[in-house]
Amino acid sequence: MQEQEFLQELKEIDLLQQALAILEWDSQTGMPDSASDYRSEVTSYLYGQYFEKKVGPKISEAITYFEAHPKELSEVGAAAFQLVKEEYELNHAVPNALMTEYSRATSKAHSAWQNARENKDFSLFREALAENIRLTKALIPYWRKDEKTAYDVLLNQYEPNMTTEILDQVFAKVREGILDIRQTLLEKGTEPRVDFLSRKMTEAQQRKFIVKVIQELGYDMERGRLDNTIHPFATGINHRDVRLTTRWNEHDFSMGIFGVIHEAGHGMYEQNIDEKFEYTPAHEGASMGIHESQSLFNEIIVGSNRDFWQKQYPYFQECAEGTFDDITFDEFYKALKRTRASLIRIEADSLTYVLHIIIRYEIEKMIFNGDVTVDELPQIWNEKYEEYLGVHPENDLEGILQDVHWSGGSFGYFPSYALGYMYAAQLYHAMQKDLDVNAVLASDDYSAIKNWLTTHIHRYGASKKPNQLILEATGEPLNPTYLLDYLRTIYFDVYQINE
Repeated sequence: MQEQEFLQELKEIDLLQQALAILEWDSQTGMPDSASDYRSEVTSYLYGQYFEKKVGPKISEAITYFEAHPKELSEVGAAAFQLVKEEYELNHAVPNALMTEYSRATSKAHSAWQNARENKDFSLFREALAENIRLTKALIPYWRKDEKTAYDVLLNQYEPNMTTEILDQVFAKVREGILDIRQTLLEKGTEPRVDFLSRKMTEAQQRKFIVKVIQELGYDMERGRLDNTIHPFATGINHRDVRLTTRWNEHDFSMGIFGVIHEAGHGMYEQNIDEKFEYTPAHEGASMGIHESQSLFNEIIVGSNRDFWQKQYPYFQECAEGTFDDITFDEFYKALKRTRASLIRIEADSLTYVLHIIIRYEIEKMIFNGDVTVDELPQIWNEKYEEYLGVHPENDLEGILQDVHWSGGSFGYFPSYALGYMYAAQLYHAMQKDLDVNAVLASDDYSAIKNWLTTHIHRYGASKKPNQLILEATGEPLNPTYLLDYLRTIYFDVYQINE
C-alpha cells in the first residue's frame, strides 16, 4: 500500500465525520424538534458508514503494511498512522450493529434531554439515559485493554493514560485546597459589591462586545461563526470552518460573555492546528483535557486578569450604552471574581468550578464501577451538591439535567474540564517565564499569547500525546499546585487578604 492511498482513505473517513459534525451542530442550533426521529435515522446511517470505514479492510491493510514498513510514511503519515492504529485496536472488534445502535440511541437521547429540561422532569430523560448507560457498558468489554476498572476504560477515551488512581489523588489535593481557600475568604475576606451584575445588557449589546474581544484574542470570524444553543459548545468541522455557540442571559452578562470566551479558546485551538494534518485524525485536539486547557486559559486565566479587563472595560461600558457608567473599574473587576456556591456548572465561578467536576466524576465512577441505579442518580446528585457546595437543587433542571454530556454518551468526559484547568494554570506559569503576560493583556496586541500557545500546543494537534505536550511546554508533568497557587493569588487580591 502507498501512503497516498492510506491518506485518501483517511480523507474519505474525515469527510463523513465532517457531515456528521454539521448535522450535530444543526441539531443543537436550529433543527425543529419534530425532526428528531428523522435526524437520528440519518445520523445513525452515516455513522454506520463512518464506523465501517474506520475499521474496514483498507485500514486493516494499512496497519499491517505500515507496521512492517514505517519508513515509507512521511511525518504526517506517521502521526496519522499511530492514531489510526490506536483507534482500530479500540474499535475493530466492536460489532457494527452495536455502534449503529449506540449512535441512534445518543441521537434520540439529546431530544429526550431537551424535553426533560423544558419540563424540569428527569423521568422524561430516564429511559434514554438508561439506554445510553446500557450500551456504554456493552461497549466497554470491546474497548478494554489493561485498564484496572471499567471507568478507566472511559477515561482513556478522552485523556490517554489517565486513571482513576491518578485522579483520586489529584482531586483530593485540589478539593482540600479549594475548600481551604473558601474558608479563608469566609473568615478574613471582604465581600465585593455585586448588585449591579444583574442590570440588563441586551443580547445584541453583549454580542457586539464579545465578538470584538474574541477576534482580538485570536479567533478568526472569517473561518467561524457564533450561534445560539441550549448548552454551549464549539465544533471544528474543518480547518476553515470552526463554529462557536453560546447562550445569553440579559440579566447576567457573564453567562454569554465568558461562555463565548471559553468556546473561542476551543475554536482558536482548532483554527491553529498545522494545516498539513488536515483530513487526518491528527487535525484535532490532543485530548479533551488539552482542549479544555485552551478554553479555560481563555475564560479563566485571561478572563480573570485585571489588566485585560482594565483595557476592555471602557468598550464594555460603551456597548452597554450607559448601563454601567456609574460603576468604577475596581468595583466591576472585583464583582467578576466574587465567589459563591452555585448549582449550575457553566455558571460557576473560577474557584468553585472544579468542585462541580469532582461531583460528576464521583457519580460516573458509581455508575460504571459500582452498582448505582439510574433511578438513584437524582438523589445522589442533590446530596453531593449539599455536601460539597452547601446548596440544594430546587428541581431537576438545576440538578441532574443541566449538562448535555450524558445525552451524548460522553461518560468519562467531565474530568477533562478539571484536568484542562490544571493544565491551563501550569501553561500560564510557564508562559510567564517567556512573556510579561500582564503587559501583553494591557496592550492593544494580544498576539504574543496566541503565538506562544500555538507554538507549544495548537500546531501539533493530536500528533503528540497530552502528557508529552505538557512536559515539553512546561518542563514537568501535571502539577495541580499551580492551579491552587493561581486561585489564591486571584482571590486573596480581590478579597483583600494579605498572607
